[in-house]
Amino acid sequence: MTRSFVLAGALTLALAATAACGGGEEPAAADGRGPITLTDTQSHEEASRKIIDAWNAAHPDEKVTLDIQPKDADSQRQRLINNAQTKSDAMDVIMLDAVWTAEFAANRWVDELPADMVKADELLAPTLETAKYRGKLYAMPWLTGTGLLYYRKDLVEKPPTTWAEMKETCEEVLPKQEGMSCYAGLLDKYEGLTVSFAEAVQSAGGTVVDDSGTPTLETDAAKAGLNFLVDGLKAGLIPEEGITFKEDEVKNALQSGKVLFARSWASLYGTANASDSPVAGKVDVAPIPGLNGPGSGVLGGANLAISAFSKNKATARDFLAFFTSREQTKTWATINSTPVAHTVLYDDPDLVAKYPYLPSLKEGIIKAKARPVAVKYGDVTAAIQNAVYPALTGETTPDQALSGLQQQLAGLLKQ
Repeated sequence: MTRSFVLAGALTLALAATAACGGGEEPAAADGRGPITLTDTQSHEEASRKIIDAWNAAHPDEKVTLDIQPKDADSQRQRLINNAQTKSDAMDVIMLDAVWTAEFAANRWVDELPADMVKADELLAPTLETAKYRGKLYAMPWLTGTGLLYYRKDLVEKPPTTWAEMKETCEEVLPKQEGMSCYAGLLDKYEGLTVSFAEAVQSAGGTVVDDSGTPTLETDAAKAGLNFLVDGLKAGLIPEEGITFKEDEVKNALQSGKVLFARSWASLYGTANASDSPVAGKVDVAPIPGLNGPGSGVLGGANLAISAFSKNKATARDFLAFFTSREQTKTWATINSTPVAHTVLYDDPDLVAKYPYLPSLKEGIIKAKARPVAVKYGDVTAAIQNAVYPALTGETTPDQALSGLQQQLAGLLKQ
């Protein structure tokens, strides 16, 4: 997930803000039937095509075409916004990062869905909340997850529960492993940095934003969380090139034996232990560590929504219900290890045999915290990245970064 905010992005957000304040036109109703497009990411392609093929076989006059998004989340979001602002009907069912729901709903870029499309008791409770805006349903919960600590179980007897334990383990193991560093996380200047910062603060006992929507960054916990990342880079626990790591770089570092520990999403499990992986059978997962005990992850995930500008919304609704049904979700999950929103599947014997971490991941998701909910989420995450990244590179101090970010978020979250 990447969020590079350039001038064009700033202009887009300004236009979005205007629409959110009532400047946008009401999209025309188009409740037709016919061919539609599912806009999804390449990492989901194999699993999503399996479900699409099943639909297309039964609906020859309402076939679904898969539209593949760019790799990084910033580019994905920008492409979706561009489609909406031009009122294009090129996209019908679209994948939204869980934190984009408020922005897309407020700007009327996606349709409100019938409340009876979801069965709340079949879903992990936090996933349902990410699909709502002002109490109304605008997306179908689909994928979810939170951060996990990957570790080399052939080199580590017991995974650490604290940052200090992780450091001690590295000091014991690394002298015997040439070219291996301690830890890799999502630290490049993109959405992953927002996630990593929030998890570090939460894992030190703090919050980025409290329950009332007020930023809480001038605290000892927030400073401890940021210092965990800053000091890790300074001390070499995090490799120097770790400042440029996104998901792919973390995966490569783990699989090539360059790191002992790595923070990533559950989707990495299948890749790391695949038969063609250099570390197949040597990688396990545990809850992320924290300052004084197990840490607190950030809630990730993706939902599916219907574009307000689709011409065949009746087909889109039917396909959405089919695609996110329990039966099709299980089929999807047997192919792709990204965690799904259906709570019962975390105890499904077939899936637990394939992904042994599912029961513990379920508990982690229930305890995970969402990123700040904001209509202008793009501005919020950009502010976090612009404050935290210079602290990691040594351009500013952690105190300066947190103080400035406190003021910025206070203004943004009031809007």
